[in-house]
Amino acid sequence: MRIMSIAYFDLIGGASGDMLLGALIDAGLSLEALRADLHALHLNDWSLETERVTRGGIAATRAIVRARDAARERALNDLLALVAQSDLPPAIRAPSEKVLRRLGQVEAHLHNVPLEKIHLHELGGMDTLIDVVGAVAGLHRLGIAQVFCAPFPLARGMIETRHGAFPLPAPATLALIHERGAPIMGVEGDMETVTPTGAAILTTLAQNFGELPAMNVRALGYGAGTRDDAARPNLLRVLVGAATEKDGESVESLRMLETNIDDLNPQFFDYAMQRLLERGALDVTLTPLQMKKNRPATLVRVLCRAEHAAELRAILFEETSTLGIREQGVTRYSLAREIISVDTRFGTLRAKIAHRPNGEQTIAPEYDDCSRAARAFKAPLRAVWEEVIEQAQKVIVT
Repeated sequence: MRIMSIAYFDLIGGASGDMLLGALIDAGLSLEALRADLHALHLNDWSLETERVTRGGIAATRAIVRARDAARERALNDLLALVAQSDLPPAIRAPSEKVLRRLGQVEAHLHNVPLEKIHLHELGGMDTLIDVVGAVAGLHRLGIAQVFCAPFPLARGMIETRHGAFPLPAPATLALIHERGAPIMGVEGDMETVTPTGAAILTTLAQNFGELPAMNVRALGYGAGTRDDAARPNLLRVLVGAATEKDGESVESLRMLETNIDDLNPQFFDYAMQRLLERGALDVTLTPLQMKKNRPATLVRVLCRAEHAAELRAILFEETSTLGIREQGVTRYSLAREIISVDTRFGTLRAKIAHRPNGEQTIAPEYDDCSRAARAFKAPLRAVWEEVIEQAQKVIVT
């Protein structure tokens, strides 16, 4: 058995860079260790302090980032250069660059400016850089292997920016969430609940969005925002825990879409299935069933990641006669596997190798490769299939 450390960010009142830092510190991240990581950026005149506060009667840690920065407006390339020239290890540097680059790409698209010329305005200061690198470094310090995130709580209203009045959710925030297909939920109020920096960090680092994953909780942390809202505690909560895995087995949270259909031309199912698989479905199954009044029908199930759920729902509505789709979160346990290519008398063909918990390896030839070869060589499919297995066995033994 193998223990994998995971973190679940519960966005009670929203998400911002300083709330993320506060939550990680509250969950046990050493402030001194985090400062040491941030010193690798070689920045001048900055500080990271914390204070204990209450939000909605709940004790929390507020992270306070101060940076005396003459330039409040930097090009994306300036920030990327600071990270690239730092002494940060690759495990922190690469994800930090990815977060910053996504933030810049969204801003460039929104303002119709080439990426190399985009200035991040309010997001271009040293505090943004510290928030991003600090969050990545904090997760690295805590040994987090997988990040999960709750739906984003978004309020409507207006906010003043360098570009004038902008609607809430901030366009950059909404674009970042939409890009990952992460779920959202509306909340009361007219204040900014999720900042672009918070959205960029979470939508870049989180592998899964939605419900709490199965885990043994080891630590809890509450990060406080600046405001103290009466209607909703301005808190971000992180649950740090362990997901137990068997050797070679991975665990992930996925979405299951399903619908019952009793009035569709059966020939249309094949086309719908192809479209779903092309657009990110991990699996599509059709199961015969009996509905009310004993009508024969088909249960369509689509397994996918959260970021693909919205598009796949749209395809089901477009390509089938369904009037409604059910969606729920599911946990998938899967064995480690790899694709290899082997040379056979029918050409180079692929096979999937699965690694079993007992150390054994099983071989599954790729059906499409084998069927094409069988037609090309006018050979029985079984002969091609067995040839692939035989050659693959030689490869995995050596």
